[in-house]
Amino acid sequence: MNSQTAFAVPLLAPELPCPSGLKTWNNSDPATRYAVYRNNVVVSLIDALADTYPVVQQLVGEEFFRAMAKVFALANPPRSAVMAYYGQGLADFVASFPPAASVPYLADVARLEMAQVLAYHAADVLPLPNQALQSALTDPHQLEHLRLGLHPSVQVIASPFAVVSLWAAHQGTTSLSTVDPDVAQTALVFRHALDVNTLELRPGAGVFIGALQAGQTLMAAASQASEQATNFDLSGALALLLHWQLITTITPGDDHEPEH
Repeated sequence: MNSQTAFAVPLLAPELPCPSGLKTWNNSDPATRYAVYRNNVVVSLIDALADTYPVVQQLVGEEFFRAMAKVFALANPPRSAVMAYYGQGLADFVASFPPAASVPYLADVARLEMAQVLAYHAADVLPLPNQALQSALTDPHQLEHLRLGLHPSVQVIASPFAVVSLWAAHQGTTSLSTVDPDVAQTALVFRHALDVNTLELRPGAGVFIGALQAGQTLMAAASQASEQATNFDLSGALALLLHWQLITTITPGDDHEPEH
């Protein structure tokens, strides 16, 4: 173990002693100074998680959140110097964290908030011009085999809980008292210009968008969505993507390719 690793490892392992060989400029106790630094590191990680997951913190309260975040931070040191992405594993951690079991929707709210962070930092890709889109989508000979590429920021979060409403209630757009958390909702998260948007999708639309992202043709994606939701509205789903300029590529496809 090199000296840098020997210094870093105990920072998130409080059961380990202060590394040997440390010296201070004023001859103060190295172990005491290291303990202060260790605490500052942990606090900074907890603060970073609080910045990323403000609604999660509001749902459980600051004291509970910071205690939970500390357990996560000690077991999950940053893997990158880019702290904006720190905490991507928090949702899975929350889902298996016994003290959070009484708030079953907490993990999915965490997934939603991380999706918003990822959407904000996603690559900037120009949408296709409306004329090109309308031409392709109104050609009956091409329509069945079209593949639509979506903006890199687009993410779908499907949950058995009312994640969009729970999140919106903490943005001041609705009252938490009116939210039934046990109503399933599917969220669409994306960046439009410089703003991250979070919308509730209608039945089947999340499956449709996910299938497009997986490379399925337009009609194959629509078929999958209809299997999941018999009232799937293809026109409405396409109108949503067009309105927010989320279609960035159109690939005509091969008329003779097999359907999957």
